[in-house]
Amino acid sequence: MKLAFVLYHYFPFGGLQRNMLAIAKEAQQRGHDITVYCTAWQGDRAANIDVELIPRCGWSNATRMTNFANDLTRKLASRSFDLVIGFNKWPGLDLYYAADSCFAHKAYQERGFWYRITPRAKAYLAFEAAVFGSDSDTDILEVSAKERDRFREFYQTPASRFHTLPPGISRDRAAPENWAEIRTQARAELGVSDQEKVLLAVGSGFRTKGLDRSIAVLKLLGEQKVRLFVIGDDKQQAFVKLAERHHVQDKVTFLGGRSDIPALLQAGDLLVHPAYKENTGNVLLEAMIAGLPVITTDVCGYARYVTEARMGEVLTSPFEKAAFAVAIQRVLAMDLETWHGLGAKFASESDIYHRPQVAVDIIENRTSVG
Repeated sequence: MKLAFVLYHYFPFGGLQRNMLAIAKEAQQRGHDITVYCTAWQGDRAANIDVELIPRCGWSNATRMTNFANDLTRKLASRSFDLVIGFNKWPGLDLYYAADSCFAHKAYQERGFWYRITPRAKAYLAFEAAVFGSDSDTDILEVSAKERDRFREFYQTPASRFHTLPPGISRDRAAPENWAEIRTQARAELGVSDQEKVLLAVGSGFRTKGLDRSIAVLKLLGEQKVRLFVIGDDKQQAFVKLAERHHVQDKVTFLGGRSDIPALLQAGDLLVHPAYKENTGNVLLEAMIAGLPVITTDVCGYARYVTEARMGEVLTSPFEKAAFAVAIQRVLAMDLETWHGLGAKFASESDIYHRPQVAVDIIENRTSVG
């Protein structure tokens, strides 16, 4: 089959981007021809997967997205694809990979009238309706079933169009036999002493993932020797200033986007992920199979895995900074060998690795019945 994958912007450190590429590679390995349409592609390109760039055009983000959708429609009309798979919400998709939460819920339940009449909100609501509307025939590859009810509430989307995907964690995140050696080397490269505890905040999208909470809590930890390393490709300035306001700037280090995540997970003592909003949270599972305990919030779709595997703590809503600080101290009090034992058990017993395979199965089935 000839498949078109559509993603607004590819960069190597985004979870959505990595999932798109994993599914594309799985489809390519099964013999399908893949073309990815996007506005920009950062990093290396995968072999045998074509990339077609559609330049960004417009002053505002909503205008750029609308222009991209219009240009995409013309591009697709000139080619003969069997299916079009979108990783952002666009008109004309055969399948949509639903990594984002319901925008209509935000617009109507969390915002007021004036927000809904902005050009941005109007554009995003139209894109979402094109995918989830009852008159659309787009199938939805959902990564978190908890959002399904919200989409159906606003769009009356038939339940038959939803297909739930399992997690798709890369096995290279699991702790290898020589994890202690890797840990020693990685901590040395970070300039961390044996007496210091390393908190990791991993993922682009600093605001939604609660980086402000992770920075602010450092002040409550007092004289405890704790350092926070921030890994991800996002704007840092506001968070640097926040650390300065809390007088913890000497405890916070921004590493940017990194490709050596497995080694960095071994260098850490705790993953902190106090997100405001998180449809899934692959990084939670990546940390857990690496033997790294996790503290997250109950809004994360994958928070249940933390509880079930006893690999850290899940903070209940509403968020309380003091409870976050107590949870950090409690988790750091447990020895590293215990966490690695629990992580190894979780890695061996949980089916969290097959999202790309299941996604391509659904894509192929769509063709056979479409």
